[in-house]
Amino acid sequence: MTQGDRVKDVRKTLKLTLEEFGKKVGVTKQTVSRIENGINNLTDQMVKSICREFNVNYDWLMDGEGEMFSDLPQTVLDELCSQYELDDLDRFIVELYVGLPKDVRDGIKARAKDLIRKRNTSEEKK
Repeated sequence: MTQGDRVKDVRKTLKLTLEEFGKKVGVTKQTVSRIENGINNLTDQMVKSICREFNVNYDWLMDGEGEMFSDLPQTVLDELCSQYELDDLDRFIVELYVGLPKDVRDGIKARAKDLIRKRNTSEEKK
């Protein structure tokens, strides 16, 4: 199995179109198609993006060794929950937030900053 085949396996496993997959890693659907079909090779940057964005095991993507997906983020989340005594609802909220697109997270942060600013202004007037 080639690296292109493994990229296609990841995309199909995640039920993403060429366009959706490409958007998440910052390339066009044509680029993804050319990689899957062996016309283009994976660049180092593309490998890093795929592994980071989809939690893909680097060794599997490069050489076909090990499992397709890494369990590292789950382990990190488990450690976070343990360290801060987060319950199941806390865990769900954290997973939900980190799973949001960056622009949505940025919008939430902007709104939170606005609410904090308004609260601080209100308290100063008292």
